[in-house]
Amino acid sequence: MTEHVPSVEFWFDPSCPWCWMTSRWASEVSEVRGFPIAWHPISLAILNEGHDHGPHAENHRQGKRMGRVIVAAEKAHGSGIIAQLYTEFGNRIHPGARLDTDAIIAEALAAVGLPAELAASADNESLDAELRTNTDHAMKIAGPNVGVPIISIDGVAFFGPVVTPAPTGETALRLWDGIYAAASVPGFYELKRGRTAGPQF
Repeated sequence: MTEHVPSVEFWFDPSCPWCWMTSRWASEVSEVRGFPIAWHPISLAILNEGHDHGPHAENHRQGKRMGRVIVAAEKAHGSGIIAQLYTEFGNRIHPGARLDTDAIIAEALAAVGLPAELAASADNESLDAELRTNTDHAMKIAGPNVGVPIISIDGVAFFGPVVTPAPTGETALRLWDGIYAAASVPGFYELKRGRTAGPQF
């Protein structure tokens, strides 16, 4: 009997550290277990429109700018480029602790072999329509009242898992098996505890 290959999608904002750690976990599991992930940029700036972004306002603004670059790159070069760009952005922002977004964008584009001209997309507001569509869709399937990361397994979407640091090795696989099992239960909605640790890269 052929083993089932799950259909997995992942919605992210490049600026979110929690999303970054979950994405590293999901990426490792996908390589080991042999399934692809469809990656989709969303925007916390769009998600939180009309609300006080507090200390996260600038991060959300820059996340939106990077999201525009990802949208433009996907339009020109296909969806396969999304994970590569996200990885290049995230390594610089999160473990790298950098805030120089324009330099990060330029370096990331060069690292994946994309034209430098795509950097101008960061300020192209016409690309927000796709970010908004992605954000609205993610909230429709996993919300309401959630943020990122959002992961969908065979059409069942959850906010999370929120975990620090990103699990690796056998621990990563055990967590995946638990999430996969939860997604197989139609009425399963929520499992949560209060966070006692910040992001650990």
